[in-house]
Amino acid sequence: MNTSLDNLTHKMQRAALGKIVDVALSRAEQDREKTMCQLVDAAKQFYGSGFSDETYENAKKVLTDPNSKWTKLINCVLDQTDPHVARTTALNLGYEAFFRGTKMIRENRVKYQCNIPWLILFDPTSACNMHCVGCWAGEYGNKNNLSFEDMDKIVTQGKELGVYLYMLTGGEPLVRKKDVLKLAEKHNDVQFAIYTNSTLIDEPFCEEVQRLGNIAFMLSIEGTPETNDARRGEGHYAAVMHAMDLLKKYGILFGTSICYTRQNIDAVTNDAFMRFLCEKGAHFGFYFHYMPVGNEAAPELMPTPEQRKYMIDRIRYLRSSECDIPFYPMDFQNDGEFVGGCIAGGRNYFHINSAGDAEPCVFIHYSNANIHDQSILEILHSPLFIAYHNGQPFNKNHLRPCPMLENPELLEKMVHETGAHSTDLQSPESVEHLCEKCKAYAADWQPTADEIWSHHKVRESRYENYKDWKPSQPLD
Repeated sequence: MNTSLDNLTHKMQRAALGKIVDVALSRAEQDREKTMCQLVDAAKQFYGSGFSDETYENAKKVLTDPNSKWTKLINCVLDQTDPHVARTTALNLGYEAFFRGTKMIRENRVKYQCNIPWLILFDPTSACNMHCVGCWAGEYGNKNNLSFEDMDKIVTQGKELGVYLYMLTGGEPLVRKKDVLKLAEKHNDVQFAIYTNSTLIDEPFCEEVQRLGNIAFMLSIEGTPETNDARRGEGHYAAVMHAMDLLKKYGILFGTSICYTRQNIDAVTNDAFMRFLCEKGAHFGFYFHYMPVGNEAAPELMPTPEQRKYMIDRIRYLRSSECDIPFYPMDFQNDGEFVGGCIAGGRNYFHINSAGDAEPCVFIHYSNANIHDQSILEILHSPLFIAYHNGQPFNKNHLRPCPMLENPELLEKMVHETGAHSTDLQSPESVEHLCEKCKAYAADWQPTADEIWSHHKVRESRYENYKDWKPSQPLD
């Protein structure tokens, strides 16, 4: 990086960029186009030749077009976000995570010769106040909790490697509200995102989140009151609606977390539902393919090949300029082609459960490392994580990225060769039992996936654990 900010200390860089963000946000109401240009210029000043001049100019062109889908989406978010929340998010997610953190991560991947993640997921608790059909977490009970010291260790050591984004899952993370707020206050330079069922979000909590400014939420919802409550229980839909109203009232960023299944796929993707989410204040969200994890899983909920193909086409349409809905959806399973396949094992993320076990993926419950007796760096060098590092990509077709769902023989091999054990907190599941549930699905999906992939532009140069990738390369 060759910029005027290069010689400034981290603290001075953040302060300098904070002033730029303050000026931009103060003028946002008067001149949004100028604000967008200032923010792109700020990014260029910090990141310099990390991206091409053409990339910066294209960003300006898109973000200053009042008819652009992205301009409309950003305007929606800015209009409803509390100024302090917007400022803190810009610095934590924009500067610390995307810019400074990414640079540190790339350097550390070379230095330590292992995967270094861009984000870390962890479970403050195994406890959950709900029992959703097909979900393992509701069966665990209040068996395990990460102490505040455990969570502080994860974030502190993660920051040393360049990780400035942390997602909290569970269980239900807000069972541990007080410790979550304490952690966010201590580490106010990182961005936290909490996956929650919404039922524990109340007004006093929102007041604290607004004050801190560095917590966003991903709310679980699955379509209509009928399709949602059929899986999550009566009254859950109403609780999500109330939580959305509170978060919007306090200007807190939130999106959605949607598990799509054979039964709800139409309900959670149709135009009316997407527009409704926007009206409630959600303008981004993650879609997750149902995974048959756990001895009590419901494999019959897994989407059919036809439904998954529909999902690929639908998500890409919703993100395109042809769609006027100001919502940006991301598909954890089907967006593999944009990130070079599987991102687990620390390649872009990994998961630490409430017992401290480090799992390569939140959906794959096997481990041979634990945060209680190992550092984050030692975890990333553990046998199972190195097997992921050496094995990725698990398939050249990035629409078949997962070593469990689409390539189950590879997960079996890695678990056996590394001696990893099941981390299921209720009923340990053998890797053979888990993978057997995926074999028929993988075989059924392969012809459709290969046909779709044959028409997609392959991004092979985007992979290789970022060893050869340069940010100046075009995305397409």
